[in-house]
Amino acid sequence: MTLKACLKSMRLRTLPLSLSGVVLGMAIAMSHHPVAVSTAVLLLATTALLQVLSNLSNELGDTLHGTDTAERQGIHYSLQDGEMTVGQMKTLIAAVAVACALCGTAMVGVSFGTLWSLEPVLLLLLGAAAMAAAIRYTLGHNPYGYRGWGDLFVFIFFGLVSVMGSYYVCTHMLTNWLIVLPAATIGCFSVGVLNVNNIRDMPTDAATRTTVALQLGGYRARVYQTALIAAGWVLMVVYTLLGTQGWTPWLFVVTLPLYVLHLHGVWHRDGRALDPMLPMLVMSTFLLALLAGIGLLLGAS
Repeated sequence: MTLKACLKSMRLRTLPLSLSGVVLGMAIAMSHHPVAVSTAVLLLATTALLQVLSNLSNELGDTLHGTDTAERQGIHYSLQDGEMTVGQMKTLIAAVAVACALCGTAMVGVSFGTLWSLEPVLLLLLGAAAMAAAIRYTLGHNPYGYRGWGDLFVFIFFGLVSVMGSYYVCTHMLTNWLIVLPAATIGCFSVGVLNVNNIRDMPTDAATRTTVALQLGGYRARVYQTALIAAGWVLMVVYTLLGTQGWTPWLFVVTLPLYVLHLHGVWHRDGRALDPMLPMLVMSTFLLALLAGIGLLLGAS
């Protein structure tokens, strides 16, 4: 097992998507509340490790269930290319899971100053649920990602939990319920990434799993993709109208052409040609979150 094989399976290019919600949640918190650097660093590190855990578990699950075959349209990873054995992958997953649990525990401890009160315990339980969701997406005897539930779990953990959870870790309060709107925005865009992946893989997925894209069919899956992007933008615009002041929180609007280009590609491409639409949406979402956060901080200064 080489470092190159490990990094290949970790799919580090997906990290901007998982970090988008945390970046936005922290920025909303910092716009009206001091946030310790140590808390922010541990929050980002925990999120990155959780994403890597999800990626590794997904690869192992797809391999064991026979989903990742030579006919798969997407990028090939280490197990599929014979660069790592199943046993080595299991060892790597265990190591990342331990690192994620330790980092998350440290994050909660640093933020609250203790692990022995109600709020830290609830956050640790939420973190354990997030780890279980990351592992169980395609692993196990009855993975939820094979039964069409992936979209819901991605919306919850990549959107709601990511933005609202990071906000709560930074502020220890959750009184402004308008934060649900940007959280749902990141959730919609994150589901969009999964949906494009599932549209691309429809021919090979059909034999082993059920996805929303397969249930809808190619045309309606693209309508669904358009609805996800549109809903995300409407929610973000409503939040900015109701929850902010000035022009700087609107900086994220400059990313709109990227989403238009993404949808154009989704509607006019099939199979492997859809691959570029995945990183485009990932980076567009990260850029939107970053610019929205910078705008909020500038408006608060």
